[in-house]
This record gives sequence, C-alpha cells and structure tokens, in this order.
Amino acid sequence: QVRLVESGGGLVQAGGSLRLSCTASGDTLQSYGMAWFRQAPGKAREFIAAISRSYGLTEYATSVKGRFTISRDNAKNTMYLEMNDLKPEDTAAYYCAADVAPRGTPNYAYWGQGTQVTVSS
Repeated sequence: QVRLVESGGGLVQAGGSLRLSCTASGDTLQSYGMAWFRQAPGKAREFIAAISRSYGLTEYATSVKGRFTISRDNAKNTMYLEMNDLKPEDTAAYYCAADVAPRGTPNYAYWGQGTQVTVSS
C-alpha cells in the first residue's frame, strides 16, 4: 500500500507560480499511474492532470492546459505539478492520487491528504 503526501501549496497572487509535490512511501511510485485533482469549497472534485506509469504520457484538463505541467521523478518517488499563470479560479485543495488499474479506466485507490492553493486577485 502506498502513502501519498502533498506539499508546496500556499498563497500566491494572480499570475504567479507554485510547484506542488506528491511524495510516496510504502511502495515505489513507478508502480502507479498518477494524477492530480482539486476541489474548491462547494464544488465537485475536478481532474487536473495525469501521467502514465510507463513512458510518462500526460493528460490535462482543458482549464489548465498550457499553464500546468505534471511530471514525475521515480528515483525520488515524487510527482510534481508545476502551476504557472495562476488565476483566482485555481483556488482549491489539491490532491494527488495513485491509479491501481493495470490498464483501461483508472482506479484511483490511494489519495493524499491535500494541500491548499489560494490565488488572490
């Protein structure tokens, strides 16, 4: 079983940048496809980005494409989300998740506790 811990959130002005980290323990990160989600107060959880277990293939939500970059460093057992040109609507709790499905439809069985990102206008 893998344990995920997010870090790097904080308060930033609109147009600024942040880099979130998701560090795994208990298992190797390269065993999993990984993803970032976010949830703002009163809103449903939203998919942000995913990176495949093999080859590092990436996928992004339309709302963040071109501004956010997902990456992983398997040697450090860590995944990242580089966020640029942040907007007030990016304000949310950000969560990383591990996909345990061997193929096909993802099954995000493991989640971190979240890190808060607040973007001021």
